[in-house]
Amino acid sequence: MPTLTIHTDSGTQQFVSVSSQPLSRILDDVGMPVRTGCRGIGACGLCLVRIVAGDAGVPQPNESVFLDDDHLTQGTRLACQVVPEHDLEIEILSPAPKSTWRRLAHERGRHLPFPLNTLPPNVTTPYGVAIDLGTTHISLSLHNLATGAWVAGRYGQNPQANVGSDVVTRLMVAMESPAQAHALSQTVIDAICEALWDLVIRDGINLQHVVRLTLVGNTAMLALLSGRNFDLLLQPSHWTHAIDCAPLNTAAWVTAWGLHPQAQIDVAPVLAGFVGSDLLAGVIATKLTEGQGGSLLIDFGTNSEIALWDGAVLWSTSAAGGPAFEGSSIHCGMPAEAGAIYQVTMQADHMEYAVIGGGQSHGICGSGLVDLIACLIQSGTLTATGKFAPMIPSQGFTIVHGEQSIRVPRTDIDAFQRAKAAIGVGIQVLLDQAGLQVDDLQRICVGGAFGHSLNIRNAQDIGLLPNVPSARVELCGNTALAGCEEALLSPALRECMRQLSKQARIINLSQCPDFDVLFLENLYLQPMQVV
Repeated sequence: MPTLTIHTDSGTQQFVSVSSQPLSRILDDVGMPVRTGCRGIGACGLCLVRIVAGDAGVPQPNESVFLDDDHLTQGTRLACQVVPEHDLEIEILSPAPKSTWRRLAHERGRHLPFPLNTLPPNVTTPYGVAIDLGTTHISLSLHNLATGAWVAGRYGQNPQANVGSDVVTRLMVAMESPAQAHALSQTVIDAICEALWDLVIRDGINLQHVVRLTLVGNTAMLALLSGRNFDLLLQPSHWTHAIDCAPLNTAAWVTAWGLHPQAQIDVAPVLAGFVGSDLLAGVIATKLTEGQGGSLLIDFGTNSEIALWDGAVLWSTSAAGGPAFEGSSIHCGMPAEAGAIYQVTMQADHMEYAVIGGGQSHGICGSGLVDLIACLIQSGTLTATGKFAPMIPSQGFTIVHGEQSIRVPRTDIDAFQRAKAAIGVGIQVLLDQAGLQVDDLQRICVGGAFGHSLNIRNAQDIGLLPNVPSARVELCGNTALAGCEEALLSPALRECMRQLSKQARIINLSQCPDFDVLFLENLYLQPMQVV
């Protein structure tokens, strides 16, 4: 692959670029976006870069509309019209304003268009937005409702994490006073507003054309957003019952977000106390209940949710996974974005790692942490109980040495063990309730932050996934957002979600009499012991 060297006011960085992608998209992916107002079709002339060295190919016809001969002679080009096929050295002439929101990739096919007769009239290009409100991240996906085509997407941090990384802490803060509850709600409203306006600035979207917005999330996040019934989540008697998280005044959100005045906002109903509409959306996206049975969905996240379809009943539960799966709250953790170590392999006498974007490593994401732990176990550097060998210093294992060293201390291993143990208990209890064995699992759908980078064999070796043939394991990415997109574009799926909730049985793991024993068994970094 070609190497891309980028000069900015803050210095020079080098990345391995992805061939057959426009330079503007590559720059977005590595977190150094250029200005744009046309979604990369060469119609705005804003994404100016200068070719310092290398072959950028011949200028495209529409570049001549914005660039004269002097500009072209000096190496000025439109980033959206340059597709690097060879090593390239560039200078960004028109950087986009700094943003905490990253461009969201989209790999799913075209959806069917929305029935336009139900939309407000006189909107030439009607848009719809699907939102997955997670504990750690917020993801948005924008669609053209007239064609069903995906247009753009964003993801970023949920700012409530500044109050607490887990849902229980946030709920307790909200319970302390109405003012604090309102502040938690407002931070998410403001964050969604920022993400939407990032679409305006970087993709030229007119928010007045957004006429539908569908939102899914775990129960705690939706309750805190709407400001309703979040107190019930701290009462165990409500954990297995549906909780009404529907907002009472979405008109205020329409105004705050600058949408079309008649925009419809739909907050999908949740299943139970800690099993939200994000899990239902994932069940829809994976078509989990369309088979004969033996299908398992694990939506990894800070609040991990698990669903098991036995052919007649949808068994569901949640587990306090913690943010380790999403690369948060660990020493050198980061989301799966440019600069993150996402893959680690064991060679004869050393480890090798791969970095998203191919540049300098800045941290390690969830899939990279899984690989690293598996390699440490394989080499004898880490024991099944999570203890380092005597030769490893007390600060932990260093995977990258240098000025920006990346080190994984014992506390990170412990956080991962606890997260995976909670998942293991959830899987074991659901299988037991359904009367199934591991061998009965025909599908295991992996959703959440791992995306498409998880090494299935490594995950099984350390007990994160059940031991089944790897062909039965599907890496599905953000299933919650995928299902939310389907619900956005197909009103009939709202009824489908209601029917699924009737088929669901919620299991409260805290009421499992063997929970402590099962949790301790699943702490070991070894293949999952599920019978």
